[in-house]
Amino acid sequence: MRLPSLLASLALSTLLTACVPVPANEVSKGFIDARGTDQGLPVMQAFLSGPPVGALRGNAEMAADFLDLEFRMESGRALPVLTRFDGPITIGLRGSVPPVALTELQRVMARMRAEAGLDVSIAKPGTEPSITIDFQPKSALRRAVPSAACFVVPNVSSFGEYMKVRNTPQTDWGRITHREKAAIFVPADTSPQEVRDCLHEELAQAMGPLNDLFRLPDSVFNDDNFHAVLTGFDMLMLRVHYAPELRSGMNEAEVAARLPAILARLNPGGQGRGGAPKALSPRSWISSVESSLAGQGNLRLTHADRLIGIAKAQGWVDGRLAFSYFARARAKTGSDIAGATADYMEAARIWRATPGAAIQVAHVDMQLAAFALSSGQSEQVLTLTDRAIPVARSHQNASLLSSLLAMRAEALESLGDAAAARSARLDSLGWARYAFGSDAQVRARMNDIAALASRGKRG
Repeated sequence: MRLPSLLASLALSTLLTACVPVPANEVSKGFIDARGTDQGLPVMQAFLSGPPVGALRGNAEMAADFLDLEFRMESGRALPVLTRFDGPITIGLRGSVPPVALTELQRVMARMRAEAGLDVSIAKPGTEPSITIDFQPKSALRRAVPSAACFVVPNVSSFGEYMKVRNTPQTDWGRITHREKAAIFVPADTSPQEVRDCLHEELAQAMGPLNDLFRLPDSVFNDDNFHAVLTGFDMLMLRVHYAPELRSGMNEAEVAARLPAILARLNPGGQGRGGAPKALSPRSWISSVESSLAGQGNLRLTHADRLIGIAKAQGWVDGRLAFSYFARARAKTGSDIAGATADYMEAARIWRATPGAAIQVAHVDMQLAAFALSSGQSEQVLTLTDRAIPVARSHQNASLLSSLLAMRAEALESLGDAAAARSARLDSLGWARYAFGSDAQVRARMNDIAALASRGKRG
């Protein structure tokens, strides 16, 4: 299950509420930005290849990750046995399929074949797919599962069928011993990036591990949603899931006994590499994450303080402590910029020492760039975006990339480099169309960032 993405607008949206927004103009054939500049919307950008993010941690640590991903549900419930599809996996599309869906599906399947060794293809006409991707209105999906942006269910082939049998043993992952069919439900009325992100995570969970773990710095199997597309770690987990040494129906002890040899064969570079296995996150910390992100005002800060307290009590020095500081920084934004900055810096310090966490640091840089832009520190904006933009691009996060480029354009404009500013702004608009979807949403995002720059110019 993929949660609604909050990261692209975390502290930025909070900071924007502290300043008076510049009135947005309607978008038609051209884009009228917040300075009154007429810009034709460029062609929507799209990513073409996989991200250069390998499996960066030791095999012993990743073996523990694999067991916790395979034998636990996101609710914390234990799963009795490993389950997987037998034979080739076929995929079909139904519902109100967005234009971008087939292209993105073909791209992720190509990566799964090349990087995970999976036998996966589009289902032939007239045959029943192993996995059906059913595109439905976002409102319908939210009514069914309010907390999810998209989700996967076993033993059904359509949303209508799911609604008839949900909350019955037929859709209980814990009752199956092997996988025969599954359905993925994705909003039809959303941005191309959201469609792609849902396809990556939900296809991987339909085929492989079912759990998400907050402790993973390098994976889409993490409810923090920092990683938008499948990473090298994720592909390794899928490859292990379908290793010939394993089979459906094996219990955790049976899988654990075989894992060291499997990982040594599939990932020899991880042998002897440091990194101790990490404990599961307690439910109290996970609940505080959810409350901190969804809460308001002082309540949000209270839960963020609790996050840090639990993380320190657990003795964590990993990405969960960094995320706790990140959440508190978000809670402070708009009321305590100095405190938020200090917490963002502490989160970045921890993540910089964590293999696979470069995208998390880039998110921190975006938040700090927003602060710098709103206070007129244009040179600092250029420094922060200069190091974050390549990371956002390589990790295929268009919402982050477009925001960074828009901030960079505003900073260049304020420093008098109009040509470079225009180039960055057009690049930003192309990625924004992929990230945010409609012209109205693109316009709103660009005008929000322009409003930050206007605030900085006013001092």
